[in-house]
Amino acid sequence: MERSAVMKRLVCAGDIEALKNEGKTVCVTGPQTIVTPAARDAADTFGITFCEEEPKAEPAKTVVSAEKAPAEICGADEITSDQIYQMLKVLMDKGLFGELLKCCNTKPYESESYANGLKVVRGKTVKMDVFDTGDPNATAYYQELVSKDESHMSAGFLVIDHSEFAWELTYEEIDYVIEGTLTVTIDGKKYTANAGDVLFVPSGSKVIWGSPDKARVFYSTYPANWADLL
Repeated sequence: MERSAVMKRLVCAGDIEALKNEGKTVCVTGPQTIVTPAARDAADTFGITFCEEEPKAEPAKTVVSAEKAPAEICGADEITSDQIYQMLKVLMDKGLFGELLKCCNTKPYESESYANGLKVVRGKTVKMDVFDTGDPNATAYYQELVSKDESHMSAGFLVIDHSEFAWELTYEEIDYVIEGTLTVTIDGKKYTANAGDVLFVPSGSKVIWGSPDKARVFYSTYPANWADLL
């Protein structure tokens, strides 16, 4: 008496990874399918589900990937805690979680702070951010080095590169020109400061900051929350 041989289908972790690479979120199985434990772990990691029959057409689900930002994983208002967990798990499996934490903790400069309140900022390490002057034609950069959380005064670096922009001061400001040429126009009159010069600009001044070259300035303002007063 003959016995018909039934071939069983084996699903391993490599099959699940292949589905992930194809952008699929469902693995179709059947009565004669064996799914390995490693395949189930991979499916949990990549957000792939098992189904005994081909699912009906429906809006495609997005596979969680370490290379995609949360907003790309699904709609910005639809991110679930499970999806966040799966994304973090993928980052940890790929050894990228530690690098992510380093990026989050990176400061734009190197500094040392002490229990007595002293703070030393290493000037050569400062990375400048774009300064929003309100004028798209102006090129300016800044970096705050002492903030309102640390002092009643703020301080930092400002760079104006071959530009001019209007500004109204609701705070007092002292500027030391490190290099280049800084111009300040008040009441229609232009004043010029060169490297080594110091300026005091009183609160309430309506000025036009500028530089015919590239001015690098160290500034200090009082009060420290100058940005909140604009």
